Amino acid sequence: MAELAAPAVRDWDFPRSAASIALISRFGAERGLGENVMLRGTALDAARLRDPELQVDARQELAVVRNLVRAVGERADSTALDLGCRYRVTTFGIFGFACVSSPTLRDAMTFALRYLDLSFTFCIPSVSVEGDAIVLTMHDDKVPADVARFLVLRDLSAIVTVLRDLLPAVELRALTFRHATPSTTDSYHKVFRIVPVFSAPSCAATIDAGFLSHPLPQANEHTVAICEAQCRAMVTRRRRRSGIAHEVRERLIRVGGVDSGMDEVARWLAMSPRTLRRRLTEAGTSYRGLVDEVRQTLAEEMLATGALSVEDVAVRLGYAEASSFIYAFKRWTGTTPAAFARRPAR
Repeated sequence: MAELAAPAVRDWDFPRSAASIALISRFGAERGLGENVMLRGTALDAARLRDPELQVDARQELAVVRNLVRAVGERADSTALDLGCRYRVTTFGIFGFACVSSPTLRDAMTFALRYLDLSFTFCIPSVSVEGDAIVLTMHDDKVPADVARFLVLRDLSAIVTVLRDLLPAVELRALTFRHATPSTTDSYHKVFRIVPVFSAPSCAATIDAGFLSHPLPQANEHTVAICEAQCRAMVTRRRRRSGIAHEVRERLIRVGGVDSGMDEVARWLAMSPRTLRRRLTEAGTSYRGLVDEVRQTLAEEMLATGALSVEDVAVRLGYAEASSFIYAFKRWTGTTPAAFARRPAR
């Protein structure tokens, strides 16, 4: 077994363009889900999403995914697979053009792994060559459990869709998922053109290794060289700007979600509040959005244990009154803390 190339990132928490959130929002709108539902808890609106330069935090996209999962309920599997099919080569901008312009499928896959943080994936892929097979394994162990199944289906569906954009002849030889067999596999067969094996040790798709050397129909060495230079510059800019949201989030988590104010956080980071606000805007987020995100995450974790009352959670998060926490939680999730705590585990 030989790894084709090492993925550039090993965790989903990397900054990304807003194109995926815009796509998911349009997808939700087609199903009658308004902006107020799809963008809840993101500090974003439709106008900002139209900015082609907007960079967002991965957790903002995660919030949109959670909003969609809550809205579709039991139809989550088919929704995830359908959503994944909406991700075409052109969705990824210059990163996608670099892949489609690559000489062979091997080159395209190697490029995609090298610049994986220009994608929208949450489940980190690894690609290995095993004899006459290419095995693409999706790693979802670091993805939040409440959306892991949805995202592994969306991400793999998107990858297979893009592979077929690159090389229409590609077909899967085998497909496995870790989750149990669903009540119907029709949507799986429609997307993957194969019946998967469920309750397997890993989520993995297998194709013939012979496809690796296939020349791509739109290969162009000059184009791919230009695209790679632009991708390299984009990655450098993103990695330079992305740390601030993570630092603020870590600070908020360290104090248990209690909001001591942006001025205090700015002092802790040794910068002025104005500089902090500007840098968060450049990173596609805001201080208030990060406070809400951390509080929502911590609240859901505490409520899920069943050991704390709504009032206890409110106090731990720094709310003076439980009613203020209940109002905020309903704004984040569309349901009350009590109703959330009563929900059966997914």
